[in-house]
Amino acid sequence: MSIRTTLLCAAIAASAAFAPAVTFADVDVDIDVAPPALRVETVPAPRPGYVWINGYWDYRSNKHEWVEGRWEHERAGHHWVADRWEQHGDKWHHERGHWDDRDHN
Repeated sequence: MSIRTTLLCAAIAASAAFAPAVTFADVDVDIDVAPPALRVETVPAPRPGYVWINGYWDYRSNKHEWVEGRWEHERAGHHWVADRWEQHGDKWHHERGHWDDRDHN
């Protein structure tokens, strides 16, 4: 491999390392189909240093898919705002779950 090719490959790899990752979590979803009713999950016993994140309906590949609940490391000064679907006219908008540092009282 030539030095020029090696340098080009290194530059591409370096730029990819600093490019923002785009995931499905970064995409807003507005659809015409209401989500199914939430599933009842058995919440495990509390774990010190963790917060239980309830399961929710996500919209993938043109259908609702259930995402199981999970444990997340707690974040000091933050609380978890759960995923939720809100109806706006004839559309449904998925508000993704996230950590919030604002007082939730």
